[in-house]
Amino acid sequence: MYDGVIRVLGRNDLEPEVKCRLLQSAMEILGKRARESTSLRLDGFVEIHALVSDAWESNQKLVKQFLGQFTHCERKTLQFFTDEGLNHFLVCVFVVEGHTNTVHSVAFSPEGRRVVSGSYDQTVGIWDPETGKRVREPFRGHLRAVMSIAFSPDGRRVISGSDDKTVRTWDAETGKQVGEPFQGHTHLVASVAFSPDGRHVVSGSDDETVRMWDAETGKQVGEPFRGHTDLVVYVAFSPDGRRVVSGSWDETVRVWDAETGKSVGEPFQGHTDVVVSVAFSPDGRRVVSGSWDETVRVWDAETGNPVGEPFRGHTDSLQSVAFSPDGKRIVSGSDDKTVRIWDAETGNQVGEPFRGHRDCVWSVAFSPDSRRIVSGSTDETIRIWDAEAAEKMATL
Repeated sequence: MYDGVIRVLGRNDLEPEVKCRLLQSAMEILGKRARESTSLRLDGFVEIHALVSDAWESNQKLVKQFLGQFTHCERKTLQFFTDEGLNHFLVCVFVVEGHTNTVHSVAFSPEGRRVVSGSYDQTVGIWDPETGKRVREPFRGHLRAVMSIAFSPDGRRVISGSDDKTVRTWDAETGKQVGEPFQGHTHLVASVAFSPDGRHVVSGSDDETVRMWDAETGKQVGEPFRGHTDLVVYVAFSPDGRRVVSGSWDETVRVWDAETGKSVGEPFQGHTDVVVSVAFSPDGRRVVSGSWDETVRVWDAETGNPVGEPFRGHTDSLQSVAFSPDGKRIVSGSDDKTVRIWDAETGNQVGEPFRGHRDCVWSVAFSPDSRRIVSGSTDETIRIWDAEAAEKMATL
């Protein structure tokens, strides 16, 4: 079969679409173990990237040899095939399976060697982003859905927030729970984040409050931050740890003094629906937010004024936004099942949407080196995407 497929793919009279369908079928037959990414030249202008996806999982060695016959294209033109056709671009490196319900939150470890995930199946998962494999058994302890997760700055701890109203800390290496659950919220905990120095944890909840915790003892620090009038969906620290930003179902973004819990300035207003995700830029000068109004917005962190026009392109509610480590890009995930990259300065979409998820994309994040993006979805999978390929595609 190998020799036969090689001969057919070498023919010049076949359209790229036909060759790609043949390649897909061959890879399905060859097995389910591919964990390498390489590119296949179909003609002088088109390359197909070998994907580890639900359909394209094949024997690693054989796939490498198979595709190695066609990696001599001088032009680095990357066009990717999905079951929807060559007109859609896809840069999926791995499809990670293991959760048995919605993957609601994902994040890279500080050094980029691990991915952590939180799921409605009540577990926290740790994965190797280079292989797509589970590193250790799921972390169990939450009594209801895990809504949010985050690594500590040193990568030794994982924090999680749950629909069981608690925040929990885990040893990232062993998966053991560290200490007792943080208790104080009266409704589900929608979001958690570590401070840059790792000494504190901030959480947002359906009880309309933001709370600060001592990361070591689990004790609440000060009084709850009050001001939002609906579910606090997302919280994040500023890079210097002096501020906390929050997004809420009350359609506003707020910035807080991390030490006093007092609101800094007026709420950022402009979204016309629920605000579900927020983040500071790496330099702390900007805040990005995503909303069910289908837009991404950037704000001046100091004044609360909008910076430029809303980023438009998604065709359904936003669920997650994040800055790249260098602050030049913003990634977003949506109910429209796509992941998109934006130029943080201009608001222009970079390349085509990343397609592959079969349901809502709940969470997205960049790797520390900006080369990869991780996403979690209602389809119960985690996907790791090649962000660099999007940059190349954008130059076509």
